[in-house]
Amino acid sequence: MTARPSSPSGHHRSSRVMIGAALLAATGLLAAGCSGATASGTGASDTGFVSGDGTLTVLKESARQPAPSISGDTLSGGRFDLADQRGKVVVLNVWGSWCGPCRAEAPQLERAALALEPRGVQFVGLNTRDKPEPAKAFIKRFGLTFPSLSDPDGRLQLGFRDTLPPAAIPSTLVIDREGRVAARIIGPLESESTLTALVEQVLDGSPAAPASVSPAPKATP
Repeated sequence: MTARPSSPSGHHRSSRVMIGAALLAATGLLAAGCSGATASGTGASDTGFVSGDGTLTVLKESARQPAPSISGDTLSGGRFDLADQRGKVVVLNVWGSWCGPCRAEAPQLERAALALEPRGVQFVGLNTRDKPEPAKAFIKRFGLTFPSLSDPDGRLQLGFRDTLPPAAIPSTLVIDREGRVAARIIGPLESESTLTALVEQVLDGSPAAPASVSPAPKATP
């Protein structure tokens, strides 16, 4: 029995597999930096959501590292540069329209942003692994008034890898007046009051342990 020649379609499939493997290898660092957080990019499902447990970390001032240079176009058509916010406390929330917990916490973020703005606190979103259309629809649906940077490939998110990396989606970072990453919530917010208390601690310069970690209490089923 003679061997059948490989079909063109089989050759094409093999080529696509090889190319895909090469791309995965090239972007391995990015994926590792985001704890494997990937998204469909369609805004239609929660596939790829990397869950955090709400653990809260606060650094004392001597242990804080400068935030990376973060700038770019916002989803509302403006520009945002983190360097321009020096002197303010900045709350940076990493989100995706495809992420269920992001939808759940969005109203809390908006209320906290409005309440803390008079105290010199700037909120900014980092929309990651998403497409513009569903991301803009998310902003409109929840009436978010603070800007959100577009980060479709996760590179801006990866810039925080040497500080307190926001390795789950959602994650929230608090950056102090000196431009240093001071605190992180890894995962969805427990409550609006938790975030407000965290920001007030950074505003007031309250002392904290070098890496004070406090897991959020689990909700009872």
